[in-house]
Amino acid sequence: MATILFDKIVYGPVHSRRLGVSLGINLFPKDGKLCTFNCIYCECGYNEDHRTRTPLPKREEVKEQLTKKLDDMRAEGLVPDVITFAGNGEPTIHPDFAGIIEDTIAIRNEHCPSAKIAVLSNSTMLDKEEVFEALCKVDDNIMKLDSVLDSRIRQIDNPNQPGFCFDKLLKNLCRFHGKVIIQTMFLRGEKDGVKVDNITEEEITGWLDALKKINPNQVMIYTIDRETPLKTLYKVSKEDLDAIAERAREMGFQVSVSY
Repeated sequence: MATILFDKIVYGPVHSRRLGVSLGINLFPKDGKLCTFNCIYCECGYNEDHRTRTPLPKREEVKEQLTKKLDDMRAEGLVPDVITFAGNGEPTIHPDFAGIIEDTIAIRNEHCPSAKIAVLSNSTMLDKEEVFEALCKVDDNIMKLDSVLDSRIRQIDNPNQPGFCFDKLLKNLCRFHGKVIIQTMFLRGEKDGVKVDNITEEEITGWLDALKKINPNQVMIYTIDRETPLKTLYKVSKEDLDAIAERAREMGFQVSVSY
């Protein structure tokens, strides 16, 4: 079982494979995970293995800790490339998410105006208008799209919303009008005796068609880099990732690849 939980509200800075020098914000308790997905590849492990009754960090706590961390970094002559909302779950489910985003923008503007603000999200809360409006205020909305097939989404991502489906996801991603980064995990393996493989021709063709409709300003593709809770998964090869990236680039998209 993989159990990499973040033990602070503000952590890092760390060097991200995709974002550069990133200062992370975790809106969840250090002893638990809360997410609307239960991904078979999540580095934090399965939801059921990390249940907690510890209260969520309050908006004021996040504000105070971010301010202090940036003050400390500035005293050392350090500036993050990006302030990233990512941690022990889906950040947009925090009840004060919109207010925390407002605070973060104000703090960033005062302490490190060159830094971007990014949110890594599984795209499940885009129906909530205050969440969507808050996301529209940040620099980089990094939204997950692991498959265009509902059966594969259920197999890989395990959404806890019965009505969550690709058509709904696509509609919401199109609402960004291109101000969005699409992030896709490609992987292979087996789950409960059933093959896991989201790089079939059917899925890649559908994924490229979805990109055409979403028109993101960037695409991030990656594969497994850490231990996964499901042990029967394995990385997609560099050659396969490069081939997928090239097809997207031929359509005019900016694509980054993490092997």
